[in-house]
Amino acid sequence: MGGTVQTDIDPRSLIGRKAFDRKGTKIGTVDEVYLDDATGVPEWAAVRTGLFSRDAFVPLEPSEFVEDSLRIPFDRALIKDAPDFGVGRHLSPEQELQLYRHYGLDSLSGPAGPDSDFGRLAGQDE
Repeated sequence: MGGTVQTDIDPRSLIGRKAFDRKGTKIGTVDEVYLDDATGVPEWAAVRTGLFSRDAFVPLEPSEFVEDSLRIPFDRALIKDAPDFGVGRHLSPEQELQLYRHYGLDSLSGPAGPDSDFGRLAGQDE
């Protein structure tokens, strides 16, 4: 399950790095990094995009750092449509859940809503 969680990353060192989508198209530069409240692990990055003059929130897991740039394994269109919460503020659990749902990621920490059965795959019964 899951790749290597890069817990040793200094969040401040991510700021200003270039971000690329799944196809290697440049999206923008990392503007802010948001940490998980409980663990202090960097979870989300806000990418300043020249295209739509706002920040797009992207998940740091399953993104990867390759040659000093952030590679986000999603299409630019999906990243562009991510919920925009503004930068410099705290992400609430509800906002995080919206982002997890937007990217189709299973939230490990978010509250389980009635429609959050996307984390259960066939053959993974209790």
